[in-house]
Amino acid sequence: MEIRLRGNVDTPIYGQIVEQVKQHVAANRLRPGDHLPTVRQLSHSLGISPGTVVRAYMQLEQEGIVQMRRGGGTVVSPRTAGDWAAAGRRTSLSDMISSQVLNALSLGYSPEEIEATFSFHLARWREERRHTATPTDTGYRAMDTSTIVVVASHDLALSMLVGLLSEKNPELNVDLTYAGSLGGLIALQEERAHLAGIHLLDEETGEYNYPYVKHVLPGRDVAIVHLAYRIQGLMVAPGNPKRIQQVEDLRRPDIVIVNRQRGSGTRVLLDYKLRQAGISPPGVRGYQSEKDTHLEVAAAVASGEADVGLGIEAAARASGLDFVPLYRERYDLVIPMANYRSKLLSPLLDAVASDEFIGMVRSAGGYDASQTGATSFLRLNR
Repeated sequence: MEIRLRGNVDTPIYGQIVEQVKQHVAANRLRPGDHLPTVRQLSHSLGISPGTVVRAYMQLEQEGIVQMRRGGGTVVSPRTAGDWAAAGRRTSLSDMISSQVLNALSLGYSPEEIEATFSFHLARWREERRHTATPTDTGYRAMDTSTIVVVASHDLALSMLVGLLSEKNPELNVDLTYAGSLGGLIALQEERAHLAGIHLLDEETGEYNYPYVKHVLPGRDVAIVHLAYRIQGLMVAPGNPKRIQQVEDLRRPDIVIVNRQRGSGTRVLLDYKLRQAGISPPGVRGYQSEKDTHLEVAAAVASGEADVGLGIEAAARASGLDFVPLYRERYDLVIPMANYRSKLLSPLLDAVASDEFIGMVRSAGGYDASQTGATSFLRLNR
């Protein structure tokens, strides 16, 4: 378990420990029954007094996060212990959320803003947990008739859509894999997915998505459903201490970046903008450091692993980072016509065009939902 103390925040040291332990538990990096460091170990590694660690552990115990056992150390509490405990946990959760909703409403936030923000952060933590789950087979597999298989470039609005779809249709399964925009199109080509989520800039035309769809899926009838326009820019530490304002700044020797993986639309965009600025990748410190999602890039910047990363505004907001907006890009869902017309995808198509989802996207920040749900059709001749 790694704890990093920050000296430039208002949160006291014991509160920072509490907050970070909760984050480890939320992301499944600490699981029920796992031992936390002893008071002596943690106080020594952080260079603080044992009393501060004891105070943090006591607060975590009061909140039910951990159990302090005499002679047995401090362990993460069990999640459930029978029907009574489960009912009690649900009541406690309901009280917690109700209190926070009431507080937000009293401060003037609208129900739509609250719902969008809640869904947004839930999507963020769902992604955190996904990356700590036991790896599964992601190779070729037959698609069953009750599961929508989505292979896409990482996007928080897409995660919110999947969450809304699952909430409204609990009998429907959604298998969402983030494998980059090109990975999504290749999955469609190999008939391993029902739809792909992409945002790929074509350098020759300056057009998003359509040139790549025509190239990878020749001879196919496809529907392109617009999810949202979104803002890409530079995610930086709060206060932007290195005053990073543009892509040209990435050549500075005092700046370390974190990159996205090959095949992602964000990587394509960064490479294009570096070429426009006359910057070669070897001249950018950290260029070879790759992450699979916008949230992972944001986490690297937040932890100090890197000074900056190209990503979406929504991920920066969710991670407490500052953001320098640079580009507006189009994110689309690409769906072969046979799948588009199928009964299986009907609930998803209804959800993406719904007022509820559009309201959530608008409230999330960093998105333009003015054309969300708009659909065009392509016949891609060989």
